[in-house]
Amino acid sequence: MCSIMFYLRGGLSQEVFKEGFDKTISRGPDQSRIVELSDGTMGFHRLAIMGLTPEGMQPFSLGSKYLVCNGEIYDFEAFRQELLSDGYTFASDSDCEVLLPLYEKYGVEMFSKLDAEFALILYDTAARTLVAARDPIGIRPLYYGYDDEGHIVLASEAKNLVPYCKKILPFPPGHYYKDGKFTCYCDMTHVDHVIDDDLPTIFRNIHDKLVEGVRKRLVSDSKIGFLLSGGLDSSLVCAIAQRMEDHPIKTFAIGMSEDAIDLKYAKQVADYIGSEHTEVIITKEDVIRSLPEVIEILGTYDITTIRASMGMYLLCKKIHEISDVRVLLTGEISDELFGYKYTDFAPSAEAFQKEAEKRIREIHMYDVLRADRCISSNSLEARVPFGDLDFVKYVMAIAPEKKLNTYGKGKYLLRKAFEGDLLPHDILFREKAAFSDAVGHSMVDHLKEYAESYYSDEAFTERKALYTFAQPFTKESLLYREIFEEYYPGNAEMVIDFWMPNKSWEGCDVNDPSARVLKNYGDSGK
Repeated sequence: MCSIMFYLRGGLSQEVFKEGFDKTISRGPDQSRIVELSDGTMGFHRLAIMGLTPEGMQPFSLGSKYLVCNGEIYDFEAFRQELLSDGYTFASDSDCEVLLPLYEKYGVEMFSKLDAEFALILYDTAARTLVAARDPIGIRPLYYGYDDEGHIVLASEAKNLVPYCKKILPFPPGHYYKDGKFTCYCDMTHVDHVIDDDLPTIFRNIHDKLVEGVRKRLVSDSKIGFLLSGGLDSSLVCAIAQRMEDHPIKTFAIGMSEDAIDLKYAKQVADYIGSEHTEVIITKEDVIRSLPEVIEILGTYDITTIRASMGMYLLCKKIHEISDVRVLLTGEISDELFGYKYTDFAPSAEAFQKEAEKRIREIHMYDVLRADRCISSNSLEARVPFGDLDFVKYVMAIAPEKKLNTYGKGKYLLRKAFEGDLLPHDILFREKAAFSDAVGHSMVDHLKEYAESYYSDEAFTERKALYTFAQPFTKESLLYREIFEEYYPGNAEMVIDFWMPNKSWEGCDVNDPSARVLKNYGDSGK
């Protein structure tokens, strides 16, 4: 991960710029650079992953253009060859160096050509033109706001903008900004034509496209590790990667000291694939003590995001302390595509598809945000194979009737796609358990108990009424909101709402985001 920032305001002192910019130095602790341009200031905190030499340091410049990018460009080698043929001379091995010459060649059409997860800011001092863009899923973060005089500020995280902007908003994924307006260049939820292949063909394509998504993400000049919960998604990523490597991969799992559901399954997977496995144990005290820090890091008050972040943040913190790993592969984005426990209640295939579209459009505010912040705050980089653009486009286009759970097992297509010897059958067909529950049911219980003890019933009623947007509806949600407001006052609209099951569906009108409250939870907690 890296941190980028640009303030379109002339004459700004470095001290003022650094007040916001240095809030995310953990994203890029290796090297920092601030460049004062004619009309603004641009900054880059570097976490060196690809092209580790000093020549890979940003901002990059070409003529009157300057660029900073937090991203991985997976097809950069093909672009390098194209640009070399055009006569361009590269100064580094950085994948992001291709971006400025590509922009000179293609302009904003460049963005739809990239196979990448990225957030970038480009300023042309001669034309006085500002361009910014974000990848189609929003895996890499970008926020924007305006100061009191109307100058735009863009940065990797909302915390960078707090010193300057009263109103902060996420930069919309799949959009670029130019000449004062946002334009959508890629909508991942739009399906050009429905794929109605037979099931064996679908299984084969899901398998091959996910394998390719993992393969791309194993390219790194820094050490790679894997988050392993023992659930289907992370287990698949780890097993696929281990088949590709000639040495044991490094896997990491976390659990509560008293009831860690995931640890036994993670160890079972690690033993089966032959990884070098590390377990981390946390306690109630660790969770409660870390709560304010985690909410500040996340920049959210969403219940399920915060719950799931507690274990993930503490695990990544330990990985940073005990290992030389700099890149982590994770299992996010599978549920949005193939279904949650609650999507078993979808009343129709059309409803299932619409829910998937909503989840993919909003994931940058929830699970993707969680993975980015928990990992980057510990000076590591997240890579998400299930977010591979080709993979997501394919699964979104599969006929929803085939994705709906009519098989008696959720995520059936994904499970069948990898049936064989890659994973033990009981792991491959294990019931889904949310990460926040599988770290240990006690973790969520401790958080809820802490919130219950924090407010009287009268105080809860009085204090929740202070918020009209996304009003807290439990003592736990009020606690999270009040901590959030300490760090991001008046910016609740950065998150569209609470992540919850679709309450309009029968069986889903619940008051808690955990799958534990659904009647089909079944064996998920065992």
